[in-house]
Amino acid sequence: MNAPRRTSGPLPDDAPGARTRERAAEVARQVRDPEMPMLTLADLGVLRGLEVARDASGAEVVIASITPTYTGCPALATMRDDLVHRLNAAGFPHVEVRIVLDPPWSSDWISERGREALREAGLSAPGPAPRRTGPVRLTLGPVRRRLTCPRCGSAAARLVSEFGATACKALYTCTDCLEPFEHVKEI
Repeated sequence: MNAPRRTSGPLPDDAPGARTRERAAEVARQVRDPEMPMLTLADLGVLRGLEVARDASGAEVVIASITPTYTGCPALATMRDDLVHRLNAAGFPHVEVRIVLDPPWSSDWISERGREALREAGLSAPGPAPRRTGPVRLTLGPVRRRLTCPRCGSAAARLVSEFGATACKALYTCTDCLEPFEHVKEI
C-alpha cells in the first residue's frame, strides 16, 4: 500500500485535477463492501468523499475518505486496501485513504439502491436510525425493531441472536415462513 503523502490541499473544481477527481470517483464508487458484497461502499454510505491534491513534488494524490459502520469495524482495513488497489489498477499511482469518524456513520446513509440490493440478497434492510441526544442509554433487554422478512414480507419475526455473521447484523427467524434471515442493524 502507498504511504500517505503530505498534500498541499484539494484542487479547485476548475483545476486540471477536476477531471482526475471525476475518473477516480467513478472507480471508488464501484468498490464493494467486503462483508456485504451486494453493496458498494458508496451504496453503504461508507465512502464519504474523494478529492485530488498535489503532494510536495507536484504529483496528484487521490484522497478517499471513508467512515466505518462501527468503531473498530474489522472490515475497515480491507475497505481501505480495496480502494487503494482498485484506484492503483485504474491508473492512479498515489492514493491516500482517510478515516473520518465525525459524524459517525448512520444506517440512514445506505442508498435506496443499496437497500434494494440487501433485500434481493435475502437481508432485511434497516429502518430509520434512532435519534439520540446526550448519552446512549444502556439497555440489557432485546432491541425492538420493526422489520419484515425479506423472503415472504411478513412482519412476524423472532430474534435468534443480536449478532449475525458480522457485528452490524442481527439474526432472525420468520415465524410465518420459518426461514432464517439477517437484519442490518439501525445505527
